[in-house]
Amino acid sequence: MPNFAVILPAAGQSSRYKDQHYKKPYAPLDNRAVWLHSAERFLNRQDVKQLILVISPEDREAFMDKFGANVMILGVDVVDGGRERADSVQAALEKVSAQCDYVAVHDAARPCLADEWIDQVFEAAVKSDAAILATPVVSTLKRVGRDHAIRETVARDELWEAQTPQVFKKDLLLKAYAARGKKPATDEASLVEQLGHTVTVVPGSPINLKITTRDDLRLASYLLKALPKPKNLGPAHPFADDDLWR
Repeated sequence: MPNFAVILPAAGQSSRYKDQHYKKPYAPLDNRAVWLHSAERFLNRQDVKQLILVISPEDREAFMDKFGANVMILGVDVVDGGRERADSVQAALEKVSAQCDYVAVHDAARPCLADEWIDQVFEAAVKSDAAILATPVVSTLKRVGRDHAIRETVARDELWEAQTPQVFKKDLLLKAYAARGKKPATDEASLVEQLGHTVTVVPGSPINLKITTRDDLRLASYLLKALPKPKNLGPAHPFADDDLWR
């Protein structure tokens, strides 16, 4: 069985979330933090050997005060991130265990993830070395200027919206980041594409939304109830005790 490391980037500034009390990965969602919902989907898997959470250095003290017990009990590695998302993921890559063959990068603020979607994208990555979840664009797309005036209507044929997890053979992802230099990257797939490597798309679901605004957080509360329960949870499993998540 291939072994996976999972990186959860949570070092962003949450500028669009607009909450004076919480950044979006740490906001309460059904009595526990958003990032813990995301982590839960991976920590109950036998093929995941390491989970790395990337946080902003400025958040470390407050984060450990609130979540230090969770981190210790669940065996999560916490790494300081950088200015850009790619910098944060690169910092986490340096901490990936040698026993892990593949690396999955999943947004910490994307908590509504089903086990079957993880199964599918993991399997695709093992076959092709690079795979992501994505959904086809179904709405009409408009290019809009800064004055909020429509500049053009964009054809949506063959357009897909990338999601996470994005999963890669570890050596391939390390090579992609080594070749990045100072180039910006909004996701890992774009870096792998720049190497000339094909990335497989696995159909995802609109349920797998990324929390960006407070309205998204309210929607996520309903979507969580539509997901199947995590697999293989027994009374001895740490996730069986909800008090750990508060």
